[in-house]
Amino acid sequence: MHSLQKFDETLEKMIRLQQEKILKMAAELGVHLTREDILNPHDYPELLRSPRFNFEDGLLAGLLSTQTALHRSLKEGGL
Repeated sequence: MHSLQKFDETLEKMIRLQQEKILKMAAELGVHLTREDILNPHDYPELLRSPRFNFEDGLLAGLLSTQTALHRSLKEGGL
């Protein structure tokens, strides 16, 4: 298996796990989100008040940014 493909698969798994973590954390804070809601957590004041949630959301944002950069670079033939 190509190492970039393996990296992409691992990154996808990390993103799914982080999304699950965020959904669980939001539920613990009394907010039931969908996967789409995760993209706009700032719409929920309960989440904005949680430093832990914001930290975990920041990790997800970083993972998603990395995935986007990887896919773009692969598409443009940069890697």
